Amino acid sequence: MEKGSMVGLGLCLAGVFLSATLHGINIAFLFMEFGSIIIVVFGHLGATISSFPFEATQNLGKYVGKAMKGQEAHSATETIGQIVVLTNRARAEGLLALEEEAKGIEDPFFRKGIELAVDGTDPDALKKTLNAEISAMKERHKVGQGWFTQAGIFAPTFGIIGAVFGLMATMAQLSHPEKVGEGIAGAFVATFWGVFLANGLWLPWANKLKQLSLAEVAHKQLIVEGIMAIQAGVSPRVVEELLKSHVPPAERDKQAASAKPASGGGAAAAAA
Repeated sequence: MEKGSMVGLGLCLAGVFLSATLHGINIAFLFMEFGSIIIVVFGHLGATISSFPFEATQNLGKYVGKAMKGQEAHSATETIGQIVVLTNRARAEGLLALEEEAKGIEDPFFRKGIELAVDGTDPDALKKTLNAEISAMKERHKVGQGWFTQAGIFAPTFGIIGAVFGLMATMAQLSHPEKVGEGIAGAFVATFWGVFLANGLWLPWANKLKQLSLAEVAHKQLIVEGIMAIQAGVSPRVVEELLKSHVPPAERDKQAASAKPASGGGAAAAAA
């Protein structure tokens, strides 16, 4: 599980159920109100499933896994270094020299871009092709984000419906005053589960998928800029400086700090 998901979900569960305990609420009671749980769980899931083609729901496990585990972080610094190496070779030997280099690139998007550049694709057509692939990826990502967001919208609504049903059942028991308190408490269990599922799971997961998508899009845009620079024959130093804008300042500082001892050692060796 990704660290943010683990810590965030842990704090959420601890805060909610510890607070319930401190308020004197029996935690088991929240799980024993089956009528409330059924309407919230089945109701909001059914409404969400109805809102999307069924193929989207079939991928629910994948969406949950991605939200909980995150995805492999792309290092902008490493990608820039790879682009600079390719730029050096292209300027020295020509674009065709990158044909073999492309075969060793693990990222399919990066590899495809280099192959298109080597094939002599028109720069405008190349950029449009790569940007179209990024746009298509963003649309695919929106499905999972939308599924979680809709679930987060529907869950509290069905929680209210469950509370209404509980209050209706309680009103029917007014001739038995001893049952009224327990009936009202049971009615609000549905509201609790609806609000908790929305704000504890679905909406945070929707935002997590959105952030992961933005990070992936940013990395691919960096690659597009690098490939266009390689094709245009831009100087490797200029390419490096251009692409550094995609690197977070903290990572840039860390890279500069690690490079200083190496350059210092090289200067000392040259002096010796």
